[in-house]
Amino acid sequence: MSESTSAGGASGAGASGAKVSKRQLRGEQVPVKAKRIVGPGLVAAGTGVGAADLVATLVAGSNYGYALLWAAVLGAVLKIVLVEGAGRYSLATGRSIFVGWRSLGKWTSWYFGPYIVIWGVVYAASATTSSALPIITMFDLDAAWITPIAIVIAVAVFALVWANRYTVIEKIMTFFVLVMFIIVIATAIMTAPEIPKILSGLIPTFTGDGGENVNIIYVLAMAGGVGGTITLAAYGYWLREKGWYAPKWMRVMQIDNTIAYTITGLFVVSVLIIGAELLYTANIALASGDNALIDLARILGEEYSGFWGNMFLVGFFAAAVSSVIGVWNGVSLMFADFMGHVRNLPEEHPDRLNGGKYFKWYLVWLTFPPMLLLFLGQPTGLVLAYGVLGALFMPFLALTLLGLLNTKRVPYEWRNGWFTNVMLVLCVGLFGYLAVDNLIGLFTG
Repeated sequence: MSESTSAGGASGAGASGAKVSKRQLRGEQVPVKAKRIVGPGLVAAGTGVGAADLVATLVAGSNYGYALLWAAVLGAVLKIVLVEGAGRYSLATGRSIFVGWRSLGKWTSWYFGPYIVIWGVVYAASATTSSALPIITMFDLDAAWITPIAIVIAVAVFALVWANRYTVIEKIMTFFVLVMFIIVIATAIMTAPEIPKILSGLIPTFTGDGGENVNIIYVLAMAGGVGGTITLAAYGYWLREKGWYAPKWMRVMQIDNTIAYTITGLFVVSVLIIGAELLYTANIALASGDNALIDLARILGEEYSGFWGNMFLVGFFAAAVSSVIGVWNGVSLMFADFMGHVRNLPEEHPDRLNGGKYFKWYLVWLTFPPMLLLFLGQPTGLVLAYGVLGALFMPFLALTLLGLLNTKRVPYEWRNGWFTNVMLVLCVGLFGYLAVDNLIGLFTG
């Protein structure tokens, strides 16, 4: 999706200002081969789409039919632009996104430091619980089993990530993404959707299929919420773990990212179809939170077969646990980089890398303190801080990418083109408006 390759005409100036050809600036690109174009992108996409995103999309379909399909598609395009920008910065400069943020001023650390600490512990408690819910439902266990199973999942993922094998994590994540994708696509096809209705949903509107008005905030949430977390910025770190470390990998990276978020887009559209065809047309209301997905599994079991209800629970589990694995790995890499910068360590210092001291510190932080929240509940102040910092992340990422990718912080050839800039400005506006609304809601109830 990047327009960087066309930003400067037939020739352009490099970082030094000397005139060189595009070919010289671009350098030799790694040949695009099938085995190379699926990797970190699927890890990022699989991490970003969790149970909460499934619920938001499902409820959108059940409330408004296909009216918000265009918003879901717009959201997928915006994610491609955001993640491509983070990856392009890392490959073009050889630096992590956090180093880029620091070049914009110390204010970025004042935001990012508290965010990554508070976000991690609250997210971990909710994500492991989401992963446990389909298990106890499938095996008809008592609700008291949720916490023990959540702890087992957390410890299992902790052991997997502690082993420090990115290639293994990538394969597992790819497997889970394919499982949830195939199950959700198949479920959408089973509902026998009407193609004309689907196509009508691609026309931007703020009116539901039944003529009801759609709240603008719901539209923005659909466009920005799905897959919209700190893991978008983790993409550059996964590129490094994959061995994609220089501009020569740029084309491969862009294809990898586009494929991954196209799959995510199709996944979101399929969930919306399920909500529109199975729930909206039958006027079926869902429970709140993750229990909405349990409701859907029950409805699928009644409508088609108990087997298909259980298959949807498998897809639910795959979506939830893939997010846990991705966060345990990717955000731990980001924290290690953050702490290394705070301690003024060289970028290649072992403590700043995968498997280093700070990586393991954050891995422990994600795994064990959240267990207390599972038993005691989440303190109001902590949840409030989590909501405030989380609401600001998407506009923060879009705004900082505008600052990084339009200046001499990257070589001229890899700066933004007009399309990318328009999309990033749109991100700042949309997500900024949504952040303000979320903040008002947090403080007023």
